[in-house]
Amino acid sequence: MASGPASTAAPPPRVLVLHNRYRIEGGEERAVDLHLRALLEAGVEHRLFERRSGEVGRAKAAAALLKGGRRPAEVALAVRDLRADVVHAHNTLPLIGPSGLAAARAAGARVVLHLHNVRIFCATGFGERDGAPCFRCHHGRTLPGLVLNCRRSVPEAITYAAALSMHQPSVVSAVDRFIAPSAWAAGQVVRLGLPPDKVEPLPHYLPDEAFAERSRAGEGDYALVASRLSPEKGIDDAVAACAAADIPLRVAGDGPERARLEDLAARAGARVTFLGRIAPEGVRSQLEGAALVAMPSHYHEFSPFSALEAMAQGVPVVATAMGGLPELLGDGATVPRRDPAALLARLRSLWMDPAARKDEGDALIARARERHSQERHVRNLLDLYARVRAS
Repeated sequence: MASGPASTAAPPPRVLVLHNRYRIEGGEERAVDLHLRALLEAGVEHRLFERRSGEVGRAKAAAALLKGGRRPAEVALAVRDLRADVVHAHNTLPLIGPSGLAAARAAGARVVLHLHNVRIFCATGFGERDGAPCFRCHHGRTLPGLVLNCRRSVPEAITYAAALSMHQPSVVSAVDRFIAPSAWAAGQVVRLGLPPDKVEPLPHYLPDEAFAERSRAGEGDYALVASRLSPEKGIDDAVAACAAADIPLRVAGDGPERARLEDLAARAGARVTFLGRIAPEGVRSQLEGAALVAMPSHYHEFSPFSALEAMAQGVPVVATAMGGLPELLGDGATVPRRDPAALLARLRSLWMDPAARKDEGDALIARARERHSQERHVRNLLDLYARVRAS
């Protein structure tokens, strides 16, 4: 994978940030907001070019996906207006697309594409199928997603299979550098078909105010889940384990699994409070009173903010050994996927030992400060821009 020397003395670039906001916003929007903040506080001239999936109907979104984006000339105009050296794109599907990336490059900017998931290969973006990791679609081969109807809609499955296969070469051609938030994720997208010399990791960061001075997890009196409520997140495992260990559980988030999870909690006699979708500051408040965070994912997380934010607040994270989670949390901090006994044992061990929770929480704060500070992130980001501009 790509790497390079320390930052040169080149002047700061002008950066156009591209993002297609999702209909249901989540961690990727958090990453975009933090990216914009980092550029602002580093004194980097920048501008946001944004489109929103929620502002168009599904038919127009599907047409844009097949076409490779809408009105790419507007992206080129934004590049020229800013005199951007670098275009840093996050999600581009469906309304910006590869045509927008190509237009940015033709207008004279270097193009960086920030991968927060496997959406450029996979119709759902999760790399998950039937409660297990799935990477059947790779190197432009998208037929499995159509045959398996991963979108749970035949018209959508056809659209995604055709569009992803047809436009993947254009994406690779238009992008100068792909970045991913963990070394695991960077390696995975190479395995799925991206050129290794164009891919490198760039870990997430959190601002200084996100870090607690010390862990309060020893005083916490509940477990917390902060997540989209969807099957691949494995939240039913957290409900079952907390019921078995008699640990009160709070669930912050919403999604298609909510009704099933509420029924499961009632049948298991679990002490679960469903908080619904709450704002980031609300999640911070919940972390302040939590003894631990449960993250029993069934798919390969790239590097979830929910785990990083728990670390920064000194709350131990009980997570499965999936994707970038072991890299994020450290050796020995994860349990195997779909191992109820291991999940229960780690939950119960932490719950019964407040001193161990505090010690682990303090170590997580130190780990997050060392690896995910804003200062370190900005230094690495500017180094990336300098190398891309010089290439």
